[in-house]
Amino acid sequence: MREKLFGFQEDALSDLHKRINSANSMLLSDAEEQVIISFSAPTGSGKTIVMTALFEDIFFGSAETQGDPDAIVVWLSDMPELNEQSRRKIESKSDKIRVRNIHTIDSVFDSETLECGNIYFLNTQKLGSDKLLTHKSDKRQYTIWETLTNTVREYKGKLYLVIDEAHRGTNVSAKAENAAKSIMQKFIVGSAPDGLCKMPLVIGVTATPQRFHKLIENTESPELKVIIKPEDVRDSGLLKDRVVIHYPEIAINADMTMFQGAVASWQRKAEQWAQYCEKEREDKTVKPVLVIQVEDGNNKIVSNTEIESYLAMLETQLRRPLVNGEVVHCMDSKKLLTVGTWTIPYMEASRIEESDQVNFVIFKMSLSTGWDCPRAEVMMSFRSAQDYTYIAQLLGRMVRTPLARRIPSNDELNEVSLFLPYYNEQTVKEVVDALNSGEDIIPTDTVTNRTGVTYYQDPQFADVFADMDGKLITYRIETARKITPLRRLMQFCRAIKDDMIDINIHHDMQKSIVQLMADEIEGIKNAGEYDALAQAITGFNLKSLTFDYGDNAYRVDEADHMIVTEFDIDRYFKVAGKKLGDGLDYAYWIFKHNQGLDDKDAKIEVVVLAGHNDAMQRINDWCEDKFAELYNKYRAKIGKLNDARRMEYERLSDATDRPQDIDWHLPSSVGFTVGEDSRAYDKHIYIAQDGTFQTTLNAWEHDLLLEEIGKGAYAWLRNLDRKPWSLCIPYRSAGKILPMYPDLLIVEKDGEDYSYSILEPHDPSRTDNVAKAVGLAEFADKHQFTYNRIQLIRKKMGADRKEHFYRLDMAKVQVRNKVKAITDNAALDALFDTDADVDV
Repeated sequence: MREKLFGFQEDALSDLHKRINSANSMLLSDAEEQVIISFSAPTGSGKTIVMTALFEDIFFGSAETQGDPDAIVVWLSDMPELNEQSRRKIESKSDKIRVRNIHTIDSVFDSETLECGNIYFLNTQKLGSDKLLTHKSDKRQYTIWETLTNTVREYKGKLYLVIDEAHRGTNVSAKAENAAKSIMQKFIVGSAPDGLCKMPLVIGVTATPQRFHKLIENTESPELKVIIKPEDVRDSGLLKDRVVIHYPEIAINADMTMFQGAVASWQRKAEQWAQYCEKEREDKTVKPVLVIQVEDGNNKIVSNTEIESYLAMLETQLRRPLVNGEVVHCMDSKKLLTVGTWTIPYMEASRIEESDQVNFVIFKMSLSTGWDCPRAEVMMSFRSAQDYTYIAQLLGRMVRTPLARRIPSNDELNEVSLFLPYYNEQTVKEVVDALNSGEDIIPTDTVTNRTGVTYYQDPQFADVFADMDGKLITYRIETARKITPLRRLMQFCRAIKDDMIDINIHHDMQKSIVQLMADEIEGIKNAGEYDALAQAITGFNLKSLTFDYGDNAYRVDEADHMIVTEFDIDRYFKVAGKKLGDGLDYAYWIFKHNQGLDDKDAKIEVVVLAGHNDAMQRINDWCEDKFAELYNKYRAKIGKLNDARRMEYERLSDATDRPQDIDWHLPSSVGFTVGEDSRAYDKHIYIAQDGTFQTTLNAWEHDLLLEEIGKGAYAWLRNLDRKPWSLCIPYRSAGKILPMYPDLLIVEKDGEDYSYSILEPHDPSRTDNVAKAVGLAEFADKHQFTYNRIQLIRKKMGADRKEHFYRLDMAKVQVRNKVKAITDNAALDALFDTDADVDV
């Protein structure tokens, strides 16, 4: 693959392999005639990427699977445009599958069987009873149905049918949908009149599991499920963090004003993306798209929306004429559209993403068919409130992030904006409800222009931000799939080398690990285990069972010892190499070859080692410790890299059961949600464009903040829960590592120096009190010199019969040592009585 899979995608890929193995076992044993695998995942989760990785593994093998170069894949969808989109994605993302092995079956296709080693794209629109593919003629010897049946019978266990049910338009007619469903069901249940057998192994790729289940409801074949959870996709950064819906205060004719607002939002995003991409040295600048949804028309006009007036307003706001090809449309006519002095070309929705010159897209309702354009970041809808369902469905296609990652330095670039001039508070709520209830749409943080506020770094605290950056520490918990410490360490060293931080580290580390492998093999030999393990790889005894009719008895005979061929040993060696990763198999082989060991024996040693659990555990333990050592050694240089590279290191630091601290980098803007109970506060390090800040604090948080400001706090930060930028501290509960997000960060100034304190007011009635107290104490053990105070705080009655804040300060070694020893709430309560700081 040309790009790395996210953790949840790797998990899905692994689950697909397990289901396929189970399916093949059932099919080859004739226990089942057909097995169906349903792969369901929300919009934006990268289903086609996962399937591409699956195809690579099917054809070429992986650490867990043996490749089959004679496999055949048929990809079936209900639209040619979707097939084309999927085909292009497979070609662009795979570095193993060749273009010559990917074919689109057209009306002239004629073959007795499909050819091994190929992927075929087929769509239902070519398979109706009146289509050329389904009939013999002077020019056609085989129908497509016969070709498929012949392939199933000739190449048993080789054919994989993929039904792509993942995309559907918002305006697909019931007749067209039923026709496609009927044809797809032929593949599943077979069709005797057509000469089509049921496909043995079916993989359904869907964003709408309920619809796929209706497709297969007429079969009794077992269904094996693979599911990607919506929360895993959200955490990955593949989707924008929130949708901001703008609507007028009162029902007035505000469409032109709001269109100006939409264009201004688009201009601001375009400027910010340009600045960000230049600063981060991105290969390609992200150019956001403004999507304009217009009303229906009639026989005389293309739309009841005055498109000409809005194009004129667009040019006025841009302060320049529109460039040819800058505005396109995706309306049903598919013809060149003439509006006033402008000519607007038609463009297929699936091609907009790759067309950098396109800035504005005009459409009605069917844009979501084939729509895959992460650049679409602002939408203006001139539709009435009754079309809220279509608007929500389209928004579900607009929440993908352009760089397939969250932007840590600018929260505004993690948003999509929607402008609705003909909506009010009630109808906006209907859009939100439809967005959150859609089966194929991932609910995201949806706010309105009343409740969603973007705060920016306050210029008066620029020195604070500069001092904090790279100085303060945070953690990220369970944001990545756990990978073996060996692979993690080698990926880290390769990244350090590629970023020119230490060009020798990868080579040196590979040498160290090869020596470690050799030491482990020597230990296995010294323990007397090696010969038996090697013999299990290189040979086996073949037994024969004979039935003697005269004696009416069975007899088991021992046959000669069978020697495994070098071909099989090479295969075992390749599988072991994929398990080790990073070419360590060949590095070890060369190392032993240079020492004079026979090449075959060197390969056997690699296979034995890779399968020896205790030896691999010792190697992985060494790699875990080495990773932590090297990460701390190079963290300052890593912190100076651009976002994309720094996030790669953070991904590696996350991919472990041991939480790894990372440098805390705050973004230039953050998104807050404000409500009726929000209050204004001074000295916050982020403010709105009008210079104010407001948020919601509970009574303890409010009083504690005022007490800190009264004592001379220079500035402060409201630390929100579960935001990508938030300060996070790990704690352990019921054997799991969980994240906590302390409420307040207090900034204090002494001359030209700044110090930072973590304050966590916490209700003593909560069950997580002890676990979080211990987590804060363990955090303070590691970072006591980074933070001034690290306090768990309660408000309770003092001896003077007045309420005071009692503070357990984990920055004090005697306090945190006592905290780490407690096991129940009673002991923690006692510590607050004996060791807490309190102002009386």
